[in-house]
Amino acid sequence: MRRILLLWDIDGTLIDDGAVGETVYPLVFERLTGRPARHRVATAGRTELDVMDELFARHGVDAVEPGRVAAELAAQLRRLATELRTAGRILPGAVEALRALRARPDVTQSVLTGNLRANAALKLRLFGLAEFVDLGAGAYGDDARERAALLPVARRRAAAVHGRHFDSGRTVLIGDTPQDVRAGVVGGSRVVAVASGASSAEALRAAGADAVLADLRDTAAVIRAVRAPTPTPAARSGR
Repeated sequence: MRRILLLWDIDGTLIDDGAVGETVYPLVFERLTGRPARHRVATAGRTELDVMDELFARHGVDAVEPGRVAAELAAQLRRLATELRTAGRILPGAVEALRALRARPDVTQSVLTGNLRANAALKLRLFGLAEFVDLGAGAYGDDARERAALLPVARRRAAAVHGRHFDSGRTVLIGDTPQDVRAGVVGGSRVVAVASGASSAEALRAAGADAVLADLRDTAAVIRAVRAPTPTPAARSGR
């Protein structure tokens, strides 16, 4: 049986965090530097540590040891957990898609996310989604700064956990930003983009998505998009 490794993005794809996640970065900056953050940086599709690195640079602050930054990012999100659950929501169709795909014997579900592993697990637990994915087979924002570097990490972990190799033809990434799409294209996976976040369907297609869905409401369409063949690099370059 051809088994697929399906890697879900979290924010903007499975959940809307009600903008609570963006409030974490200035809180962490102030905790680590002792001064308020005056500048904002773009966060969509990026790893948490990459966002913090830019925030430090924009303020002329020397980079802080990554372990300290990660610990503070996790601590601040835990502190905001109640607010996150209240302000956030599961995006339409996410539970139904996750449940249907979990039931398929030819699909292994995990995540590829810019969130730190602790923060990804917290968000999924808060919204009751953790049961649907194998967190031990995923890749997280504390594994690499650049999102495109996370796909090989997820493949290695999934191979170790499940005892099988997931090559480019057996890996599918689902996300909502051009950065998600590019990570999949660079890594050689099939990319299903969902225009449920801030990025338009046109922007997601332009980034190289193999399929673009308006949202996850049509479970059958999600399954078809996941199980479609992965285009060859030559086919992609000819678009």
